[in-house]
Amino acid sequence: MERANVNGIELEYDRQGHGDPALLIHGAFIPDGMRPLGGQDALGSFELICYHRRGFAGSSRPPGPTTIADHVADAVGLLDQLGIDRAHVVGHSSGAAIALETAATEPARISSLALLEPPYLAGAAGDAFMEAMAPIVERYHGGDTVGAVADFFGLIGDRNWRDTIERTIPGGVAQAEKNAATTFEIEVPAVAGWSFGPERARPITCPVLSVFGTATAPLFVESHQRLHDWFPHCVDADIPGASHLLQMEAPAAVAAELAQFLG
Repeated sequence: MERANVNGIELEYDRQGHGDPALLIHGAFIPDGMRPLGGQDALGSFELICYHRRGFAGSSRPPGPTTIADHVADAVGLLDQLGIDRAHVVGHSSGAAIALETAATEPARISSLALLEPPYLAGAAGDAFMEAMAPIVERYHGGDTVGAVADFFGLIGDRNWRDTIERTIPGGVAQAEKNAATTFEIEVPAVAGWSFGPERARPITCPVLSVFGTATAPLFVESHQRLHDWFPHCVDADIPGASHLLQMEAPAAVAAELAQFLG
């Protein structure tokens, strides 16, 4: 991977393909979480830019607390470094929260916004999710990283989550365990402190796609519904039988929906 100095830190990134640029923003734990989309023929007419967010893999670990706004500054800074004035942005989970904030902060830079199940916590399902997360975070801080990671993916995936990850991202479970400190100590507080609503959504006038697994957790069902409250023009792409790990479970189906939307 190449490296870019952005906002005083180094970010790993690579560029694949040719055509309109699309910035892919991964979620928690697995910095290569968007890689399954890169090998799909449906997206062959786009330049896909994957990067490891601060604190993940070989990108610089932040010196202190990190907010969603910090990740937005990194995403915009990376586009600046690459000389890209305008791009499609595709985000998964917490990466979708970053994508939303990037579009709200720099709407003129965003051609379109594709959101794979952002985590909207300000609702009943969000409260239940954070309640379920509490013992998982406690398990991590008690020293059982492997168990905490397994509990998390059991919460947001299905019973085959381990096979799903390893099939499409070989070594992905080990990645998740290696990046657990960033997720539990930095990412979880950042997402818990993130709020988004109609005022933040108002500047976003670009096309918006909500990619949604039909077997996903209640938190992401509620988030999917909220996107339609904020963006009446939001387009849906339902991935049958998929959980929150939808781009790993059904990469070809997700890529086909993205290609149709981005095109």
